[in-house]
Amino acid sequence: MAEKCSSIQLIDGDGVFNASGLDNLAKAVKLAECGLSYAVVSIMGPQSSGKSTLLNHLFYTNFREMDAYIGRSQTTKGIWLAKCSGIEPCTLVMDLEGTDGRERGEDDTAFEKQSALFALAVSDIVLINMWCHDLGREQAANKPLLKTVFQVMLRLFTPRKTTLLFVIRDKTRTPLENLERLLREDIQKIWDTVPKPEAHKETPLSEFFVVEVVALSSYEAREEEFKEQVSNLRQRFFHSIAPGGLAGDRRGVVPASGFSFSVQQIWKIIKENKDLDLPAHKIMVATVRCEEIANEKLASFTADESWCELEESVQVGLVSGFGKRLSSILGSWLSRYDMEAVYFDDGVRTAKRHQLESKLLQIAYPAYQSTLSHLRTKTLDDFKEAFEKLLNKGEGFAAASRSCTKSFLSKFDEGCAEAAVKQASWESSKVREKLRRDIDAHVATVRASKLSELTASYEGKLSKALAEPVEALLDSASNDTWPAIRKLLRRESEIALAEFSSALSSFDLDREAEEKLLTGMEDYARNIVESKAKEEAARVLIRMKDRFSTLFSRDSDSMPRVWTGKEDIRAITKVARTASLKLLSVMAAIRLDDSADDIENTLSLALLDTAKANAADRSIVSVDPLASSSWEKVSPTKTLITPVQCKSLWRQFKAETEYTVTQAIAAQEAHKRNNNWLPPPWAIVAIVILGFNEFMTLLRNPFYLGVLFVAFLLVKALWVQLDIAGEFSNGALPGILALSTKFLPTVMNLLKKLADEGQRPAGPPPSELAPKGHGVFGNGTRSAASSSDDSSSLTSPDAAAEYSE
Repeated sequence: MAEKCSSIQLIDGDGVFNASGLDNLAKAVKLAECGLSYAVVSIMGPQSSGKSTLLNHLFYTNFREMDAYIGRSQTTKGIWLAKCSGIEPCTLVMDLEGTDGRERGEDDTAFEKQSALFALAVSDIVLINMWCHDLGREQAANKPLLKTVFQVMLRLFTPRKTTLLFVIRDKTRTPLENLERLLREDIQKIWDTVPKPEAHKETPLSEFFVVEVVALSSYEAREEEFKEQVSNLRQRFFHSIAPGGLAGDRRGVVPASGFSFSVQQIWKIIKENKDLDLPAHKIMVATVRCEEIANEKLASFTADESWCELEESVQVGLVSGFGKRLSSILGSWLSRYDMEAVYFDDGVRTAKRHQLESKLLQIAYPAYQSTLSHLRTKTLDDFKEAFEKLLNKGEGFAAASRSCTKSFLSKFDEGCAEAAVKQASWESSKVREKLRRDIDAHVATVRASKLSELTASYEGKLSKALAEPVEALLDSASNDTWPAIRKLLRRESEIALAEFSSALSSFDLDREAEEKLLTGMEDYARNIVESKAKEEAARVLIRMKDRFSTLFSRDSDSMPRVWTGKEDIRAITKVARTASLKLLSVMAAIRLDDSADDIENTLSLALLDTAKANAADRSIVSVDPLASSSWEKVSPTKTLITPVQCKSLWRQFKAETEYTVTQAIAAQEAHKRNNNWLPPPWAIVAIVILGFNEFMTLLRNPFYLGVLFVAFLLVKALWVQLDIAGEFSNGALPGILALSTKFLPTVMNLLKKLADEGQRPAGPPPSELAPKGHGVFGNGTRSAASSSDDSSSLTSPDAAAEYSE
């Protein structure tokens, strides 16, 4: 068993602490897993008194023992530490350097006191090894050692009760009871003589120590008996920390995981010759160890696979059951901290736990924020979709927005509750407020869009209902034009505003906003009329010319006029110009109000009745009423055409319509010339009187009458072929020139046709050759109409053109 146990020199002879060796031993024996289930045993005694031998037999350690054949000298230097083999709970044994050794000298007792104080501060059980034959002596009975133990014990301000197990070596025949009584009396005397602080002047020894006494036979003289007694003593170290055990007092015990740090700090304080305050030391050890444990758990948490997977998933999107998963992970690591720090000071452990929890939550908070962000985004998207569906189904806007907002805020609250972490009291109110603002912003955007669509729809209806009728009314340009427009505007506006107001009721708008929209719609209707009036005013000259042309060129039945010479062109022109001026006066200003104006009278007086005006004001220097940029009683904002512009337009209108009037007069005169072939009546009377003899001659001789008739037919044929009336309609000189080029080819063609007709063989009877409806003379000659047609077919305009060429 001793071969399986390894020992280390915890503190060397110069007082240097072996921290790395202690850590390695603690890891080798898995000391950290023991919690509070461990005990520390140390041994004191004179040099070469068999301390190491006793420990090796008692705990199966392998401390170095003195070789008796070499001589009695110092074997153990400093303090050695080993783990007992085969004893439960885990028991650590410290072998201290012997006292009263010649190697250190008479005066070097500092290390003895330091090691004694260290053993008392660390150990649950202190074995004091002493020879039986030294009992009752002053120096040899280890009284200086006991005095040192008691003195250093009082340096522990609030020491725990330590078990002092006196091991009497090489017991003689003296009964153990007598030896124990004698030893206790010596111990009490030493305790009474030791200087004590005022607080412990009356404190009994039992307040600090539990004194136990055992006796062992001589190892050299009676080895077997010694081993048997040691074996019986070993049994007392089993379950030594249990109530009633050898180390029953466990006040201020340091958890096993902090043992290495604790003993290192205790030795440091002892070396610096400071008072050792065990409770403060306990707090310090708990603080350091709990912080180390917390840091370990924090580092392990950041590398935890479950946490890393959850964190990655949260970055991608919403994780179902985020709160439960994160709470479970955090709870797991906090539980691990609690398991390792359970034996340390409760206040320190709790404070460090809170710090660890705070740091863990600080690491996890971004994931929580990401979860809320994903939840907010998803809720907002779902809200938009559901809101749109409700609107498409025809539900009122206000009702749909209220129901959807309430529903999805509740769903968000449920999602926040699901994402809540049990260990944290994180607030989701800010994210909820942001979601509410986003929902309100979307509702406002949709409301604005829907209102815009609704407004555009009713504006379209108004535009359709007003634009074309207004255009038609303006085109008619009568005294009732603007009253009719006002009536139309009022009627359509009232209808549109009533329907628009009814549609706005579903949006749950405040009164001010609704009034603003209704006013805007009313203004839009007026703007349509005004815009259409401005458009028509820009085309007023074209409209005036069209009206003039219509009235001048067509009669009351809208039939085209034929200028036969009977029409009164002056009167027609005046009527047409008056109507055009009426159109100009109507277009000159916007008259959506009932206020009267003198635009028509002014224009009529200035542009049509100039002769009357001049006659009336002949004695007065007349002032042009159109020499102004504004109309009386008309606002400049309602003016479409200023007086100066009206005058300019009228001048241009007259100039462009003058040609039409001139053409009408020319056409009338040409018609008169074309239809007046008879000579004047006096000439007819003269012809009848002077030609009476010739007329009688024709009556007496019918042959002359036939010659005249044939001559008439030839002249008629030439008249038709040469189109003399048409040629002279363009003027006398152009007609003469045209006829001079066509006369000879036409005559030649006519003679050729007559020659061809004379050489044609006899055909069917004239009654069969003559077309139906054409009469013939008795000698086979056709009627005048038939001859005229034939002569027309003999000489066509194309043939005449060929001969002309």
